[in-house]
Amino acid sequence: MRSRALLVPRSRGESTRRTLIEAGLLRTDLTILREGGELAFPLRESGAVSREWGTETVRDFEPVTAASPSRYVDLLDWPATEKERLPRSFDVIGDVVLVRLPSELVSRGPAVGEALLAFVPGARIVGRDLGVHGPERRRRVERLAGTGSWRTRHRENGIVLEVDVERAYFSPRLAREHARVAVEVRPGERVYDLCCGVGPFAVTIGRDGRASHVTAVDANPEAIALLEASLAGQSYQGRVTPLAIPLESFVTTAEPVERVILNLPHEGIKYLTSVARTVAPRGRLYYYEIAPRDEFERRAKDVEHTLNPEGGWTVVERRRVHPYSPASDLVAFVIERAA
Repeated sequence: MRSRALLVPRSRGESTRRTLIEAGLLRTDLTILREGGELAFPLRESGAVSREWGTETVRDFEPVTAASPSRYVDLLDWPATEKERLPRSFDVIGDVVLVRLPSELVSRGPAVGEALLAFVPGARIVGRDLGVHGPERRRRVERLAGTGSWRTRHRENGIVLEVDVERAYFSPRLAREHARVAVEVRPGERVYDLCCGVGPFAVTIGRDGRASHVTAVDANPEAIALLEASLAGQSYQGRVTPLAIPLESFVTTAEPVERVILNLPHEGIKYLTSVARTVAPRGRLYYYEIAPRDEFERRAKDVEHTLNPEGGWTVVERRRVHPYSPASDLVAFVIERAA
């Protein structure tokens, strides 16, 4: 059956499926097509599709002959009480899937891995996420299903990032935040992306071309190597300088610039005042932290109070980026320095 369609890389299959479902655009009576390294999603006849989502086209689809599972847990022949303890969400990074399991279900992880491998379009390997550890923010991962290494290519906002989920920090949940900050950069501004991980902020800003220069800093040399691989051969490569250097060392000699990003949610508060000295007058600091949900409003005042001994700082925007735990969120504060 011929239908309007959206063509995307397989690595973006699960995120695209969710986006289309939320927008009410995905046709559930037709099967998703696999075309080499791409997926074609059948679309309803009406409804606008963002260019950022993929390429709109037309394809011939087969009708759905049997009900497809709407959740990965439906592929597990487990008692309902056990399924209820499984996480509803998981992260897709390129063709890698990461999931956090409750301790009582760790022994059954391989079955969960096989279910996710079958459920997520284009998935190659599934890992149990054991969290980010140490000053270089390396993630501990345990293989549950699939083959190959933890290195992958992840696509978001029209860019391609080289990622190794075991060796350098990256979160796919920040894609909208990367785009949101990049679009605020004005022509000719200089940007510091501090604790940059594999550099999604830096690459997005560099690609957009408004910043005169972006300096991306991380203490983890493997994160910087991945960023350099993402930049290799790109027309905007010269606009981004990756530096493998501890944050404390960089800020002592860095000259002030118009925009500074500090994405170090668990420890950033320790460096806030020293990082603030790298922000030029009328410049903005984008600061991220994990905050208890019921303290969100108070935290904005605390951040202002922390900085104002340095003089003239105002939180001009605050927002919840995404849930972090049942009682806390990753939050963003945009803080402006006075003239």
